[in-house]
Amino acid sequence: MSADGQITIPKEVLEQLGIGPGSKVYFRRHADGTIELVGEEDREVPAHFRDLLGHAGPGPSTDEIMDMTRGEV
Repeated sequence: MSADGQITIPKEVLEQLGIGPGSKVYFRRHADGTIELVGEEDREVPAHFRDLLGHAGPGPSTDEIMDMTRGEV
C-alpha cells in the first residue's frame, strides 16, 4: 500500500473480474467482517432499493415537465 492509501491489484485479478481502465469497482462487506472487491456486473443493489427497481415507469418528457411547471397543462 502506498503512503496515500493506494493499492496495486494484480493483473490476473483484474482480468478475472473484468476490470479495466475506467471501470467502476465496489466493495462488499460480509457479516464475518471480510471485504470483497466486485466488478460492476456483480454489484448487489442494497435491499432497501431492490424492491423499488422498475416501478417508476417512463414518466413525462422534458417538454411535458416544463409545461407543468409553467402551469400550461
